Amino acid sequence: MPLFAGRASASTPSKGRRMRLDGVLFFPVTPFGDDGDLAEQVLAEHVARGVAAGAGGVFTACGTGEFNALDLDEYTRVVATSVAATGGRVPVFSGAGGTLPAARAIARAAAEQGADGLLLMPPYLVSAPPEGLVRYVRDVAAAGGLPVIIYQRGTARFSPAAVAELATVPNVIGFKDGLGDLDLLQRIILTVRRESEREFTFFNGLPTAELTVPAYRGLGVTLYSSAVFAFAPEIALAFHKAVTGGDEVLVQRLLTGFYLPLVDLRDRVPGYAVSLVKAGVRLRGLDVGGVRAPLVDPSPEHLAELAAILATGLELAGA
Repeated sequence: MPLFAGRASASTPSKGRRMRLDGVLFFPVTPFGDDGDLAEQVLAEHVARGVAAGAGGVFTACGTGEFNALDLDEYTRVVATSVAATGGRVPVFSGAGGTLPAARAIARAAAEQGADGLLLMPPYLVSAPPEGLVRYVRDVAAAGGLPVIIYQRGTARFSPAAVAELATVPNVIGFKDGLGDLDLLQRIILTVRRESEREFTFFNGLPTAELTVPAYRGLGVTLYSSAVFAFAPEIALAFHKAVTGGDEVLVQRLLTGFYLPLVDLRDRVPGYAVSLVKAGVRLRGLDVGGVRAPLVDPSPEHLAELAAILATGLELAGA
């Protein structure tokens, strides 16, 4: 079931804007120049290319976009640039999270810059019980008035009852799972469906989500994020077409020949889930710069390995 992405406030969405998330969801990287500053023109090109390639939605300044490394001014510029580059063709969600005051300010900034919604990531550092997470989501959702997708990952672990309660909040519209606990996710889905008849969408938000798409589809969760789309939309789209069209042979070839070695490489160094994506964008000819600390860029050996994996994936996808 596609996810409604319209504003929950009284404002009217831009004329002609697609208001539903579907297909492959695009998580752009955040480009930095040689001086370390935000490279807005490169970001605009990156986002425009992704939308033209067939993205079903843009999630900017999120984990792949180094949300953790942006100050509020940079964040605001990233959202404004992404909204302009998308041109109303697909919904634009932007990241939020961190301390409660910061998350509120970010939510307001995203609304002011024309974002269609927020992906609400975990609070800063602390662990909290489900009732505390409910308060956090409610407060941030109220601050910006935008539709909010909850991101379960790291310190943000929700109970089924907590998600069912949040599903009654009008502008909390979806739940992205980044834990991979399928037993917990199944209980959350069943509880929400039992307690509410409103449209509420779940999607797979694990790093390199394609690797676990078959498992999530078994729970009825068909929507997923794709970091690979940022640097190899041909592969991401070929996989999506194969998995939705029932081409199990191609699904298994791509999982075995491309996604599995990519995940093996990703897991060798903490933070490579972002660093490899950014390096992949550079390998495809767009100079988006390196990652900011505390992340590190891939070593020359790992960069060469990434290039070989990419070449294999493109061949398998018929690109």
